[in-house]
Amino acid sequence: MLVHYLRHKFEGALAVGKLEIVEGDVLRTDLAAMGADPVIAGNLPYYITSPILEKTFSLGGHWKRAVFLVQAEVAARITASPGSRDFGYLSVMSQTHAQAELLFPVSRATFHPPPKVDSAVVRLTPRDAAAGLGVPDVAAFLKFAQQCFRQKRKTLRNNLANTYGTGKMEALPEGRLRAEQLSLAELAALYRKLSDG
Repeated sequence: MLVHYLRHKFEGALAVGKLEIVEGDVLRTDLAAMGADPVIAGNLPYYITSPILEKTFSLGGHWKRAVFLVQAEVAARITASPGSRDFGYLSVMSQTHAQAELLFPVSRATFHPPPKVDSAVVRLTPRDAAAGLGVPDVAAFLKFAQQCFRQKRKTLRNNLANTYGTGKMEALPEGRLRAEQLSLAELAALYRKLSDG
């Protein structure tokens, strides 16, 4: 079992408190109990990557960084730039909470037995989302962003009309665009514009 191998390999670091290995279900583990500003690392199971990211981000700024091995396709979405087909809600959520960097690819041939997909390592460094984007309620902004990407091929007007009204959305130049065409800062500006008016 991997945990026994890690305990043996890092015996010295564990003994002096430089490393803590947490054996258990990550979604049931209290990450906040790991002490001040932990560095979090892991090989994320592909089917629960988003919930693990959400759990990490729920620590607010109280983590130093996270380094995760994820499916290559997910790494591309986490680190995607606006205007690319990979830019979506996962990109916005991740980049709202952290500076996201794709460090390097990892071939499926590296593993035994090899999975069906390639992987990549991403580094996430926390950022102050409220200050950086000018949105005091980050949860409300992310709920708004989720609406913007609800049907990715539709325009913002179509995705947001039920919430803000067709007339209001038609009056905005951004209404004719798809969410993936706006940068994180532009999405935040649109959120503020719609929230204020």
